[in-house]
Amino acid sequence: MDPVKPLRADARRKRDALLAKAREMFDAGSFFDLRFDDFAGLAGVGVGTLYRHFPTREELAEAVFREEVTALCDRVRQLKEDLPAVDALASFLRGFVDYLDDHRGLAQTLATLMGSRASALAEGSQALERAVLDLLDTAVSEGSVRADVDGGAVMMALHGIGAAHDRPNWRSEADGLVTVVLAGLRSAGEETAGPATPRR
Repeated sequence: MDPVKPLRADARRKRDALLAKAREMFDAGSFFDLRFDDFAGLAGVGVGTLYRHFPTREELAEAVFREEVTALCDRVRQLKEDLPAVDALASFLRGFVDYLDDHRGLAQTLATLMGSRASALAEGSQALERAVLDLLDTAVSEGSVRADVDGGAVMMALHGIGAAHDRPNWRSEADGLVTVVLAGLRSAGEETAGPATPRR
């Protein structure tokens, strides 16, 4: 298979404009209210350009989803480079709540639209899970996080936080759950943390 050729600067700019407009419409909760063709004019590009990059609304949504996941994974890796692993984990979990709060419309709309593109959703979720579990493994190796809690429990907490976004006290409850998760991971004490067990 021939390698995918990188986009020229002008084509990249137009594609980025379409993605930015889609994110804006996600956050405003109006992604479904627009005719698909209208994204072109709002992004300042021609309809042909829209269809050349994204033949369907679902493909536009999938591109937004992939870029959001990439940004979150990059955030995990950057925190891991900058902080001790347990502090990086705490910063990411609290930052993830901030992210969902700031982009609630994006999260809701993507969850709805991506239901018909389960493979892309699963691929993105797995990429984020690998990044978070790698951070957890490092924290266990450093002795700052207990080794007897499966990393899947942390991912379940994140999924639960996202799924409960329509609760009236969502933000305070989400912050509280993150506090509980972090306390639970540390609760065995650094003295009793067992040997590192790689997570897969």
